[in-house]
Amino acid sequence: MEEPPARRPGAVGCQRCFWEFWNYETPKVIVVKNRNLGIMYRGVQLLILLYFIWYVFIIQKGYQESETGPESSVVTKVKGVARSHSRVWDVEEYVKPAAGGSVFSILTRVEVTHSQTLETCPESLEVPDAACSSDSDCVAGEMDMLGNGERTGRCVPYYSGPGKTCEVSAWCPVEDGHTVSESLGKMAAQFTILIKNNIHFPRFGFSKGNVRDDKNGYLKDCTFNETTDLYCPIFRLGSIVEQAGENFTALAEQGGVIGVIINWNCNLDLPDSACNPSYSFHRLDPKRIQVSSGYNYRFAKYYNCNGTNTRSLIKAYGIRIDVIVHGQAGKFSLIPTIINLATALTSVGVGSFLCDWILLTFLNKNEVYSARKFDQMEPRGTSQASAQRPGRMGSPCPCWLWAFLAGAGHSSLPDEPPHGPSPGCSPCPVSWGGAVQRGLGTNCPISPLFARTGPRRQAAVVTPAPPRPPRQPTPRAPASS
Repeated sequence: MEEPPARRPGAVGCQRCFWEFWNYETPKVIVVKNRNLGIMYRGVQLLILLYFIWYVFIIQKGYQESETGPESSVVTKVKGVARSHSRVWDVEEYVKPAAGGSVFSILTRVEVTHSQTLETCPESLEVPDAACSSDSDCVAGEMDMLGNGERTGRCVPYYSGPGKTCEVSAWCPVEDGHTVSESLGKMAAQFTILIKNNIHFPRFGFSKGNVRDDKNGYLKDCTFNETTDLYCPIFRLGSIVEQAGENFTALAEQGGVIGVIINWNCNLDLPDSACNPSYSFHRLDPKRIQVSSGYNYRFAKYYNCNGTNTRSLIKAYGIRIDVIVHGQAGKFSLIPTIINLATALTSVGVGSFLCDWILLTFLNKNEVYSARKFDQMEPRGTSQASAQRPGRMGSPCPCWLWAFLAGAGHSSLPDEPPHGPSPGCSPCPVSWGGAVQRGLGTNCPISPLFARTGPRRQAAVVTPAPPRPPRQPTPRAPASS
C-alpha cells in the first residue's frame, strides 16, 4: 500500500494555531505575599479611581449628556461723541459698519487727503519705480498695481523737495501729497458699547440672554460690573482695552483687533439662575509682528463742487471689536453614566496588568510565578509528550483510567500500558489484549461504570461479596408478676 503523503510543517502549524484559537481561557487567582508589589497594586488602583472620581465625574461631569456650540445672536450699539483738532465726530462717523453686528470698528485716528479731483499729478514716492530723472524712465499707459493711476509718460517734479516722479492720471493729489492727520484717541476711551447676546441649546430646549428683564430703565444708568451688574452688558472702550492687557494710547495710534469672548457654561441640573455668562478680553492681532500688527482701512466721501466731482480720501486707524460666543450645556443622562462607570471599572485592571508584568519579568522567582500563573487542561487520551509537558496538568494516567479507556473500546490504545502503575497502586491485573479483571489484594479502584465491552475488549469481571446471614431476633425475658 502507498503511504499517505506527509504533511508539511507549515500546514501542521497553521492547523494547530487554528484549533488553539478555540480554547477557553479563565482567570486563575494566585495570592503573592509580596508587600512592595501589593503596595504598588493598590496605589495604581487608587490613582485610577481618583482620576475617574475627581476629573471624569466631578470636573468633566461625565454623568451628563452635553451640547456645545449654542445658537447665538449678537447685537451691538456704540454711544459717545469725540472732537479732533478741527471737528466734532459722532457715532455715525466713527463706527464702521453702523449695522450693529458682532464685528465692528471704532475710528481712533484718521489721515485725510482733502479735495481730490480726477486730473494728472506726480506719483507717490512710496510706489516702487516711481522716481525718475527723465521722460524715458516713464512708460506711457503703464499701470502699477501698487500705484495710484495710469502713467502719462512724463517725469515731473514732486510735490515738495528736489525729487521727480512719473506723472499719473488719478485722483489728485495722491494720498501722500497733502495728508492731514486727526486723532480721536483722547476721548474715544470713554465710548460705551452695549453687547446684547442671546443663546439657545436646541437639544435641551434652553434659552437665555445676557440682559436683565427689567422695565424700569435698568440699562440707562448701569455699567458692567462682574459682581454687582453682571446682566448690564455696557462696557467702556478703554476698560475693554485695559482688560485685554493693552495700552489704549498706543493701540489707538496704530489700531488693533480686540476679541470679546462670551462663554456660557450651563449645568442644567441646577436652576436657570445658575447659568450665567462670563466675559474675557484678548488682543487677536499679533502685536509682536510689526508687518501684520495694527488695523487700518480706507474709504472716501464724495462731493460735487461747481459741477466738479471731488472727494476726501480717509485712511482710518481704529480698534476692531470681534464678539465671539462659546457655550456648553450639560444635563444628567443614564447612558454616559453607565459608559464612564464601565470604563472606570475596566481601567482598574491596569494595576493587575502592570503588577503581573513586574512579577513575571523582574522578580527573582519569575519562573516559579510563571509556572503557577499559567496552567493548561489537556483532554483525556493525549499523548505522553503533551501529558508530561512542564507547567501543564499531565501526570501519568493511573491504572484505572487506562482500564476505563480499554473497556470503552478505544482501538487507538497500545497493546501495553505506556506508564507504570500509579503511586500507591499495586500492579493491576489488566490484560490489554484480553479482559480487565480485579483480583484480591488489589487496591486499584475499578468502578463498575468503567466495565464496558468493545470490539477488542471483554467486560470486566467483578467478584461480588458473599451475602450476610439473616439477623436472629434476641429473645426477651418474661415480665415478673
